[in-house]
Amino acid sequence: MNELIYRGKDLFRPSSLALIAGLLAVEGVVAGIKLGAAGVFFFVGLTVLVLAPLLYISYRSWSSVGPAGITVNWGVGQGRTYPWRDIQWMDVRETKARSSTSYAVRFYLPNGGRRTMPGLQHSGMYPNPSFGEQYQQVVRWWEHSTHPGSRVQPRRTLRDKLSPQVIGVIIGVVAALGIFVVMALRAS
Repeated sequence: MNELIYRGKDLFRPSSLALIAGLLAVEGVVAGIKLGAAGVFFFVGLTVLVLAPLLYISYRSWSSVGPAGITVNWGVGQGRTYPWRDIQWMDVRETKARSSTSYAVRFYLPNGGRRTMPGLQHSGMYPNPSFGEQYQQVVRWWEHSTHPGSRVQPRRTLRDKLSPQVIGVIIGVVAALGIFVVMALRAS
């Protein structure tokens, strides 16, 4: 079988960069109206300072699948190779947001850790029309390289059952209760 390489930069579309530029322009106009030139330089500069390294790292991230196992690189350094004997299970993580759903391939390690494969993802922002086929190629490599007895599906944990929205609601409720308790203690 051929070695497979999935690169983060293959998922970028010019339209996403245009969207970022548009948002920076809106931010600049609003900051200019409310705060003047200093506000524009501060807010747009701060946004670029935060976004530029994140976009660069995302652009440079990649993962490869080959005889040695799965190599994951998050855009910094050489990356790390996880040998096939250490990969117990593979699946697709589905994350639902307001109006879109994103999918990412992940694999499980014996210590309970899980790793996502950069470059092998699908979402509305970064569509990957061949995501299903690419996932099946990785699974074929995994099945070819491991013994069926070593493939153990992990138990679902609380982390698997909670969506980001549910976690946000829980944090909001805890924060509101904390504020209520503090206000009640100050009043008495």
